[in-house]
Amino acid sequence: MNLTQLEKEKRKILSMASKRMLFLVFSAILMAVLFAYSLTVGSADISMAEVFHGVMNRFFPDLFEVARRVCTVVWRLRMPRILIAVLAGATLGMAGCSTQAILKNPLATPYTLGVSAGAGFGASVWFIFGIGLLNGTYGVIGNAFLFSLIPAFLILMASRRMGIAPETVILSGVAMAYIFAASNTILQFFARDDALRASVFWLVGDLTRSAMYQVPYVSSAMVVIFLINMFLARDVNIIGMGDDDARGMGVNVEAVKKAIIISACLATSAVISFTGAIGFVGLLAPHISRLFIGSDHKFLIPASALLGACLMIAADIVARSLFAPVLLPVGAVTALLGGPLLLYLLLFRGRGRYRIRIRSHINS
Repeated sequence: MNLTQLEKEKRKILSMASKRMLFLVFSAILMAVLFAYSLTVGSADISMAEVFHGVMNRFFPDLFEVARRVCTVVWRLRMPRILIAVLAGATLGMAGCSTQAILKNPLATPYTLGVSAGAGFGASVWFIFGIGLLNGTYGVIGNAFLFSLIPAFLILMASRRMGIAPETVILSGVAMAYIFAASNTILQFFARDDALRASVFWLVGDLTRSAMYQVPYVSSAMVVIFLINMFLARDVNIIGMGDDDARGMGVNVEAVKKAIIISACLATSAVISFTGAIGFVGLLAPHISRLFIGSDHKFLIPASALLGACLMIAADIVARSLFAPVLLPVGAVTALLGGPLLLYLLLFRGRGRYRIRIRSHINS
């Protein structure tokens, strides 16, 4: 390689690094703007200035004169919902990104592995029969979390016996999803009208049950999956070159795959046990991020987290404002907005790249 070619390569690398950092900064700013604007959206008419004063008075009392109504709306009604939206979106974005990478399938997410179907069955058991390990508010949360772990556990047991091939994992997850979905349908035949309504509403996914006590749990799941993914980002990049090549470079492929799958499933379980089965965020955020910054997971993981948070806040804004004062379920909005957007990315912006990848994964 001569000097001219070396200079071109250096410029190309610097340009890609600048592009990646610019996208991360843009995503962070967009998330902050959406967060601030979301605090003003709702049936109560509150201006941005009043929101700012209400937020600042929480940390610096008596700094501004703020009506009690404003503080109540901002901190008790809207802030928990938006914080959960940010944390849940970031967690689902990272879980989808790592699952797609490790299974080498652009359509793979923890939902594909049956996690949401298991959680939905557990929630239905609580709503319809009132059976759960925990009582009161924590009943549906405990059931959803417990049953969401069953598909992940069974998949790991199967992979230990038959190997952790991507086809085995994905098909096992699809089978688990069908089993739990069918079981859930049977349960609904025995449900009262109010229990059936609550079960179906939970399955769609929503943020109306968000509360401040949930923030530490969801934030812990987000931090854990972020640390694990960033720690294993280099190994995941190497595995993307091929399992045999990765083993030749000293990567414990099976251990990395298991760590990624377990962390993604556990983090997703922790999120959906509070929010319900909100889908499409974990599928869409990595695809959009990958178009702008490539497949280096040291950058793709934080980008997917930021973009996942942005998508969740945007969906919540639409859910609260489209037919206000009626609140739409956020899960329905993410699917309604995410489906067409994903089709556009796959068919037009991707220029066939994803279709080629899907075909190659199926053939392999």
